[in-house]
Amino acid sequence: MSQRTERVDELLRQEIGAILARDVSDPRIGFATVTEVETAPDLRHARVWVSVIGQRAERDDTVAALAHAMPFVRRQLGSRLRLKRIPELHVRLDESAERGTRVLHLLHELEEGHVPDDATPASETLPTPVPRLPREGETPAATDDVAGLAPEPAPAPARRPGPGRQRGPGDSRRSAPRPRRERQ
Repeated sequence: MSQRTERVDELLRQEIGAILARDVSDPRIGFATVTEVETAPDLRHARVWVSVIGQRAERDDTVAALAHAMPFVRRQLGSRLRLKRIPELHVRLDESAERGTRVLHLLHELEEGHVPDDATPASETLPTPVPRLPREGETPAATDDVAGLAPEPAPAPARRPGPGRQRGPGDSRRSAPRPRRERQ
């Protein structure tokens, strides 16, 4: 993605959020936050990712209301921004905060020793972590990584600077500073 596209994405995110907060008064729109905007390279289309707080039906109603309001938002953007082309806006529901909360909840349950319940949402795409049982010949300490994470690898040994690399303050072979030449 080019720097120009990134700047346009950020500008659109800020302006769409401001328009939704001030100018759109649809009662179906609950507490919605524009989390990200992704524009196509030709600036003809843009996905507007929205995070909505509430139950599944409320979120669906809010996304439908936002999709209905996008032509108005696009006209407002046309009068506020100096862009050659205002993209068609397509609203998408951003569920990353919900998934993150679910993962944190599962990790908290595992830390307390509870086995996570199987009441996962039907749309859940993340695997549910379960405690590992020790395998044959494995010590119980090796199974302490409940989340299934591998132990951290040992840090790599320090490398000596090669040709063309600067020496850092911890390098043992430092040369003495050169004396300054005086101008004549």
